[in-house]
Formats: sequence, C-alpha cells, structure tokens
Amino acid sequence: MAGAMNIDFLKHAPFAPGKVREVAVPPAARRASTLTRIDYEDGFLVEGASAWDRTPEAWARAILEGAPRVLRDALSLAWSSLGLRIGSGRSDRLVHGWQIRRSTADLVLLGAGSRVGMPAELLFKRQRSGLLFSTFVQQDNLLARATWAAIAVQHRGVVRYVLEQASSPERHSR
Repeated sequence: MAGAMNIDFLKHAPFAPGKVREVAVPPAARRASTLTRIDYEDGFLVEGASAWDRTPEAWARAILEGAPRVLRDALSLAWSSLGLRIGSGRSDRLVHGWQIRRSTADLVLLGAGSRVGMPAELLFKRQRSGLLFSTFVQQDNLLARATWAAIAVQHRGVVRYVLEQASSPERHSR
C-alpha cells in the first residue's frame, strides 16, 4: 500500500502518560487553515510544555528538525510516499520541507501540496495549557480518501510518538 510505514518502533516508545493527549481541534485553530476544505483533522496537546518559552516556529523546528536523523528520514519518506510535495534544502521559509504559510506570535502553519489530491497542513499553536499540534488534510478524490483512511490510525500514533520524543527530558538534556 502506498504510504504504508513500519511503525513497530512505537511499541518501544518511552511514553510519559498524560504528557501528550489527543484533543478536539479548537475552532480558532481550524480557522487558521488555508485549505479549501478540511476533510480530516486531529489535535494533540503537549501538556505542561512551556509554550511561551519559544515561538511557534521555533517549536516546529525543534520538534521536526530537532528529531533524531532516523526519525526525520522516516517522516520525509512517509510524507513523500503519501504524495506530499515536500521541499528540500535549507530555507527560512521551510520547516523540514514544509512551507511556512503563516507565522505569528501565537501560531505557525506549515503546508504541503500534493501529487495525489491530498494537500495537508500542520499547525503549531501556543495555548495557556501547552502546545497544540493539529493536522489538517484535504482529500480531493477517492484515492486520497482511501489512502488516508488506511493510515489515519498510524498517523496519530506517529504524531504522538514525535511529540513525546520532542518533550522528553532526555532530548532536552543533550
């Protein structure tokens, strides 16, 4: 299946219970999207994260670009196999290949076009209770809908893992 990703490594993830939890996407976060239509959304709150210690763009860079190389490579491969148009090279307008579509004091919205009718956005938004991470996906055709339906559960597991890794004390003590 296109877009399939081996996530066996998640079985050994050192999760900190309650640190990252799935939440409903707040309407204000949804309004930040630039997609024509949102067919899939999810939200995760990194609780206790001192969200105000850095800008949302700095959070996005720390989480995506600061991940271990093997994880960064796995994410890039997964996004590419899903048909996302991810940039390459270093640029102030990209965060690990995702184009910065909007950046304010409270949020950064990253976006990627699609070769298969499945453009997506990643939102990092500071909240009083922590850092909100949301995924928005537009599904323009049957292939996009079927592909996303097949990987949505894995996607949420990967998001949780990436956020847990980024917020782990071991990562910050390096």
